[in-house]
Amino acid sequence: MKKGSILFKTGTMLFALVMLLASCSSIPKIEDTSLVIAHTNDTHGRILEGKYDGMGFAKISTEVMKLRDENPNVLLLDAGDTFHGTTLVTLSKGEAAVKILNAMGYDAMTPGNHDFNYGKDRLLELAAMCEFPVVCANVIDDATGETILPPYTIIDVNGLLVGIFGLTTDETLYKTHPKNVEGLTFRDPAVVAQEMVDELRDEVHVLIALGHLGVDDETINTSTSVMEKVMGIDLFVDGHSHTPMEEGIAAGSGLIVQSGYHDKNLGIAKVNYSMEMGIKSEAMLFTKEASADVIDDAAILSLVEGINAENEKVTSVVVTKSDVLLDGERANVRTGSTNLGDLIGAALLDATEADISLQNGGGIRTSIEAGDVTKGEIISVLPFGNTVTVLEITGQGVIEVIENGVKAYPEASGGYCHMAGLTFEFDETKPAGSRVTKVMVAGKELDPSAKYSLATNDFLAAGGDQYEMLIGLKVLAEMGTLDDILVAYMNK
Repeated sequence: MKKGSILFKTGTMLFALVMLLASCSSIPKIEDTSLVIAHTNDTHGRILEGKYDGMGFAKISTEVMKLRDENPNVLLLDAGDTFHGTTLVTLSKGEAAVKILNAMGYDAMTPGNHDFNYGKDRLLELAAMCEFPVVCANVIDDATGETILPPYTIIDVNGLLVGIFGLTTDETLYKTHPKNVEGLTFRDPAVVAQEMVDELRDEVHVLIALGHLGVDDETINTSTSVMEKVMGIDLFVDGHSHTPMEEGIAAGSGLIVQSGYHDKNLGIAKVNYSMEMGIKSEAMLFTKEASADVIDDAAILSLVEGINAENEKVTSVVVTKSDVLLDGERANVRTGSTNLGDLIGAALLDATEADISLQNGGGIRTSIEAGDVTKGEIISVLPFGNTVTVLEITGQGVIEVIENGVKAYPEASGGYCHMAGLTFEFDETKPAGSRVTKVMVAGKELDPSAKYSLATNDFLAAGGDQYEMLIGLKVLAEMGTLDDILVAYMNK
């Protein structure tokens, strides 16, 4: 097999438990056929090929065109966390990402938690710009009682009716700024999935859940739990947990697939449909390594170059420098301290003169190479536009903060606490919530009854990443943006 060609592995073939018989369904009879689902998730604005990122959307576009040439029945889906991330997409508040998805001919998408980062209204504006449906069945506008986006779409693929409904993680309530989701209710994905199956199962040949739920251990409502509770879903195209599923995961009546993150893989699922025999699905990943000889789609490259040319008027300005590589890699900042996390903590203390500082690992999005540092690099590290808040907190509250920050350890967590102004020790063998064994502030043991000043970002101050103990605390000061404070400190 030459490099870059597609091979469907057979290790996870399965037959759907729900047999689609003409006698119990209103769908038209068709000949046996196959459907190819190409899918992406959690690209986080990694549009360009990069050393530490994925293959880039220009190569993905080429591979998708190849799939379309080989099979007339191809759908291209995205499972969210797409409109926000690197500077390339954030400077336009997601519009650049929409232009690229439209040019590639995406067929449907569901929003991830980070797609709410610009707020609900901006998400709806971006959805309106998309030349394909953005679906979500479980996010409700409290004012109207209706879903904020269409709950599903039905696509006629050469006679094969494909139903696609969307699900967004309820973790969005604390994995975007809480102000971004005010007035919204995130319904239980399994309950909503059952409603979608009840409504759509007899209307379509193939039923797909397009979800941003993931399979992380710390997540309650996962794609796995939905599939185990709800029969009748043929394929669950997933995101959120950044999990590369080489052959998918068999669950319930179908298969869960996920491509990983940062376009390091293109997910490809093949669904073989038979009126009498049901559905047999298989999955694979087209990897960055396999794309080495793939030629970039010139049209996508040209589009990206135009977007970059506009962005570079802002992003190319050198704002500071670093003598060393500053480590912001996801696996590191979500499990422990790094020099970049320490630097952000020091910058918070310097700007606010607070006793201690707190930064969540999930708010540190990438590393900074040694040498000149541009505005674009700073925005890529801290892309959320967070402002700095100083709160008054008791020593007992500080302990609760640390407990929340280490509760998932050694598993990676966006809520991992990067702190400055104190040191702490914890015992990972103890139950979550009872792990902290020692805290020292300014060389002295923490006093649970004493009051301290805590500098943090406004996301955490509002209870993001489950730091609910910070909600309602006395605000001592509100300051500028975290990225500006970091640059100012690096220039001292």
